[in-house]
Amino acid sequence: MGTEEQQRAFPRRDAEGRILTLGDLLGVTLAGLVIGVLALLLFEWAFAAVGAGGFGRTNGWLAVILPLWLFWDDFRAWEFGAARVLAALVGLGVGVLAGLLVAGLAAGLPALFTGALAAAVFTVVYAVIWFHGVHWLARRTG
Repeated sequence: MGTEEQQRAFPRRDAEGRILTLGDLLGVTLAGLVIGVLALLLFEWAFAAVGAGGFGRTNGWLAVILPLWLFWDDFRAWEFGAARVLAALVGLGVGVLAGLLVAGLAAGLPALFTGALAAAVFTVVYAVIWFHGVHWLARRTG
């Protein structure tokens, strides 16, 4: 893939395959989250329509699958080292904690909606911590 093709692709990546901007990372991961939520809603509707359970019982955290896939892809693009591991672990810990806090605050809603809200918070928190953390740590150690 040439440099011109890389700049037209979304998200934009550098020569090593790392996502270039936080905006690109957030845009793609939030789009993946929306797709995940829509897929869960479709499955919920289909199962409720055939009488296989009530609507909204599926755990909305499942919507985070596509964002996690992108996070893993960006993680692999960075050279092995303490910067990427530390940024990923801190982002994971803070993101899960923030997501669980939001899920707890929205406890009265169906599991699909509380989980989707929690997944959205996790996605944003992880993306911000990962992106800034790995770039900052890479400059410090490299």
